[in-house]
Amino acid sequence: MVERPEMSTRERILAAAAAIIREDGVAARLSVRAVATRAEVSTGSLRHHFPTQQVLRDAVMQRVYDWMLPDSSIGDTSIPARDRLVHSLRKVLDMSGTSAEARRSMTLLMEAFVTVEQTEPIREAYLAIQRDGQRRMERWLERLADEVDSLPVAEIPRRARYLGTVLNGLALERALPAADSLAQRESEALYAAADMALAPRWMPGAGAVPYSATE
Repeated sequence: MVERPEMSTRERILAAAAAIIREDGVAARLSVRAVATRAEVSTGSLRHHFPTQQVLRDAVMQRVYDWMLPDSSIGDTSIPARDRLVHSLRKVLDMSGTSAEARRSMTLLMEAFVTVEQTEPIREAYLAIQRDGQRRMERWLERLADEVDSLPVAEIPRRARYLGTVLNGLALERALPAADSLAQRESEALYAAADMALAPRWMPGAGAVPYSATE
């Protein structure tokens, strides 16, 4: 059980939910009753702080990302903006683990969102994770836009979605058999993605696909 009497009820609930997600691997099966039991609060008290399951899920996923991915490095102007963005993207990618851990993460993701019946709660659970990742990458790009004058602010949502797509692909690649080390290929892909996200414009005629950059 969560034995932190000095914590507020809201914090105890979030800590309990985060612990369940850490053990279960995904947020899709996060139930109000299980979280209330873990936090040692009534379901009524939990509903007071988090009126719906979706609100609870969004809040705890935001907290998990805050714990695992602090934004402090993005604001360190002594490091080039490009390197800071790559560092932050790599930290997200590392959450999936490597080798066996990556396979387990991908298996849990498939079991939670792909192989199950596509009910509305399942859809909303996945979209909640997607929204949090999108918001975080938009926040990173917004902070960097203050320094990178050529980065169009209006393009930030689309570029954040592009970064998310790159990370999804790299996470899947980690879970698949590989003939050699992925480290170099991942680094090249992350730097190329950062260059595209920070570029002044998309390639004309390429739609949502940005121009290709090299080191």
